[in-house]
Amino acid sequence: MIPPGLMISAPSSGTGKTTLMLGLLAAFRAQGVNVQPFKSGPDYIDPAFHTAASGRASFNVDSWSMDIESINGLVGNAAGADLILAEGSMGLFDGVAIPGQCGNGASADISAHMGWPVVLVLDVSGAAQSVAATALGFKMMRPDVQLAGVVLNRVASPRHETLVRVGMDAVGIKVLGSLPRRKEIEMPERHLGLVQAGEQENLPQLLAEAAAFISENVDLDALRSAAAGTLQDAPPPAKVIPPGMRIALAQDDAFAFVYPHLLAGWRVAGAEILPFSPLDDQAPDPTADVCWLPGGYPELHAGKLAAAGIFRTGIQSFAETKPVHGECGGYMAMGAGLVDKEGVRHEMTGLLGLETSFEKRKFHLGYRKADLNAPIPGFDTRARLRGHEFHYATILNEPDGPLAKVTDSNDLEVPETGSVRIHQGGGRTTGTFFHMISEDK
Repeated sequence: MIPPGLMISAPSSGTGKTTLMLGLLAAFRAQGVNVQPFKSGPDYIDPAFHTAASGRASFNVDSWSMDIESINGLVGNAAGADLILAEGSMGLFDGVAIPGQCGNGASADISAHMGWPVVLVLDVSGAAQSVAATALGFKMMRPDVQLAGVVLNRVASPRHETLVRVGMDAVGIKVLGSLPRRKEIEMPERHLGLVQAGEQENLPQLLAEAAAFISENVDLDALRSAAAGTLQDAPPPAKVIPPGMRIALAQDDAFAFVYPHLLAGWRVAGAEILPFSPLDDQAPDPTADVCWLPGGYPELHAGKLAAAGIFRTGIQSFAETKPVHGECGGYMAMGAGLVDKEGVRHEMTGLLGLETSFEKRKFHLGYRKADLNAPIPGFDTRARLRGHEFHYATILNEPDGPLAKVTDSNDLEVPETGSVRIHQGGGRTTGTFFHMISEDK
């Protein structure tokens, strides 16, 4: 059976969703409640924190890039849990202008599809009764989205809380919790969002503090009682085409951004994942069928990657006869060189001619659709893929053949086409700046 769920959302980013989400996961876990986490949208950092807090793998669900059958299949991973908590992205109704496979990417789509009522986190600093007008607007915006109640964040004083509650009572909206200002449990951030979970040496302490803070200031029983859902029985796992049956997967602090649903789907299809660490100067397993370099932060480790001779010669030898594919950070590491923020160029693997720079950063963000000009591991020429791009790298040179025609969510072409190169031994090297989420159906 699929347990009932809630969507943790807010009017905008930076309101306190992640603090509440992690605190709830850790607090319920401490009570012995088995909670299955999800992340609405294409964010690939938050799920690792969810997993650390809950003890269960967290999965992305996204209405623009996934169809409803795929979403249902992923929600099937909640079978056996007691409660579902999904963390939204940006504001509750924020999405793109042109709908995708089953919506526009808004967290409200997932809430409506799954029947998960919304717990709305409101930053009440600088306002009092007027906050109720915001909450009322969110309650009325979409009839198919149910508002369970609100959690007040950054409350200045007991008097401030009383005034805000007066407004909420006037419009009939339940207050599920009230969080006083407290900075010490906020997670550190960097340019792509939160610092990765694996880099947080004091993560257990932060989660314990967040659990205590949320337990003290949120009515956990009332919040759990508000959970609901329309999906009752566990559907079969979502089918994901693996890039090979033995996948050499780069995994370390430089290459950590791979969507959990892809790894799970590859394993369901019978594929074996063979992790290796370029930062530890490890080469891909030569018995693997394919090598996959995920995204991450190669720019923060460029010097170490440049000095990793075993990794470089190993992946060059692998690429001569077998396919290698990279996404975003992995794509950059497959290039000829990478210029760090200080302007120092570091030699990369040279599997492609790509040259990138962080000396002059340029922000790239958004959904992507790709019509392949050449095959990549798992997909043939003319396959259509959906994914997401999020990085600050500037392209200095992209000389290899374009891998795909790439467009944004408004069907406008973007210049980052990806690259493809055929090696003398027959191996095919491909890379993209976007992270693949699903096949376009």
